[in-house]
Amino acid sequence: MRRLWLIFAQAVTVSVAVLFVIGTFRPEWVRGTLMAPPVVPTVTVVETPSSANVVSHAGAVQQALPAVVYISTRQEARAPSHPLVNDPLFRRFFGTPERTGLGSGVIVSPEGFILTNNHVIENADEIEVTLIDGRKFDVYLIGRDPETDLAVLKLVTGGASLPAIPFAPANSLAVGDIVLAIGNPFGFRQTVTMGIASALGRHHLGISTFENYIQTDAAINPGSSGGALIDGSGRLVGINTLIYSGTGQSLGIGFAIPVSIARKVLEQIITNGEVVRGWVGVEMSEITPDAAAPGMPANGGGVLISGVLDGSPADQGGVRPRDILIAVNEQSVQDSRDMLDLVAALSPGQTAAFRVLRNGKEIELKITVGRRPPPQPARR
Repeated sequence: MRRLWLIFAQAVTVSVAVLFVIGTFRPEWVRGTLMAPPVVPTVTVVETPSSANVVSHAGAVQQALPAVVYISTRQEARAPSHPLVNDPLFRRFFGTPERTGLGSGVIVSPEGFILTNNHVIENADEIEVTLIDGRKFDVYLIGRDPETDLAVLKLVTGGASLPAIPFAPANSLAVGDIVLAIGNPFGFRQTVTMGIASALGRHHLGISTFENYIQTDAAINPGSSGGALIDGSGRLVGINTLIYSGTGQSLGIGFAIPVSIARKVLEQIITNGEVVRGWVGVEMSEITPDAAAPGMPANGGGVLISGVLDGSPADQGGVRPRDILIAVNEQSVQDSRDMLDLVAALSPGQTAAFRVLRNGKEIELKITVGRRPPPQPARR
C-alpha cells in the first residue's frame, strides 16, 4: 500500500511540474482547459464630425510655399590667408578658398522675378536657385538696393511654368494679425513658422537707411532671410530680413520689410535697374528743447537742419543751418525719418515746397530736387 501511495504522489508531482512548465512557456496550450479566457478591454473610438471647425492655415501655405525658393551663393576669397593659396600646385590639390551662403527668395511674377535681401546675394560670384520641386535655374542679378536691403533676381526659365505669390494690398496688415514666415532656416528647406504681427513701422534699428519694418514673433532664423511673410490668405505682406538676437537664433523678435516698400523697389529695379530717389543735401537732427523756436507746430513736429552741403539743391534753394523744417509739399514733418522718406519719394528735377521756421517766422522755399547719390560701400 505504501508503495502505491508513493507512486501516486510522484505521478501527481510530475504532472504539476509539467503543467507549470507548459503554463509558463506555452500558456495557450492550457488556456482553453485550465485557464480562464483573457479579458479583452473594450476600446471606444471617438471620431470628430467632418463638419467640425478645425483652424488650419494649410490653404495659405499651399498657395505661397511653391513660390518660396532656396538660394545658395558662392564667393571666392578675395584676400588669401596664406601665400601658398596663389601657388598653382597648391590650388590644384586643395582648390580655391571660397565662402558659401544660403538664404531664401520669393518668386513674385510668372516671368521669374525674385525678391530677396541684398545681404543674401551681396558680393556673390555664383547664385543658385532651387524650387520646391527640385528644379534649378540659372539666375542673373537685375539690381540691388542696399538702402532697403532688397535685391531683384531673374530666373532664366526657358518658358517653364513658375509659381508666383500674390501681393497683399498695402497697409492691409494690422498688429495682432496672424502671419506665417516661410524660408530655409539652417538649410531646412521650405520651413513654415507662425506668429502674429507684433508691431508695425519699426525703425532706428541701424540696419539700413530706410527702415519701416514689420515686427513679428514668427520664428526667423539664419537662412530665412529673403523669404516670405504671408497673411492668413497666403498673400505676401513682407520679406523676412533679420532677427533681434545676441545668439544668432530666434528669440521671438524678427523683422520683415513690408510689401508696400518691397513692391516699389521691385518696380523701380525692373524699370530702371536701380532705385532712384530724391535728395536735397542737408544734415538733420531731432529738435531738442534748446533748439525749439517760437511759432513751432503745437504737435511738436519738425526737424532741425543742422547742416547744408555747399552747392546742393537745398543750398541753392535758400535753406540755411538752424532752419526748422516743418513740411514738404504740405505734408507735415514729424521727425528726421519723415523728412528722409518724403524727400526720397520726390523725383529728381521736381520742384518741391519746403516750409521752414527761421527766427520764429514761417518761410516757404522752392527747391529743385536732386538725385540721391548711391551709398558708399563699407570699408573692410
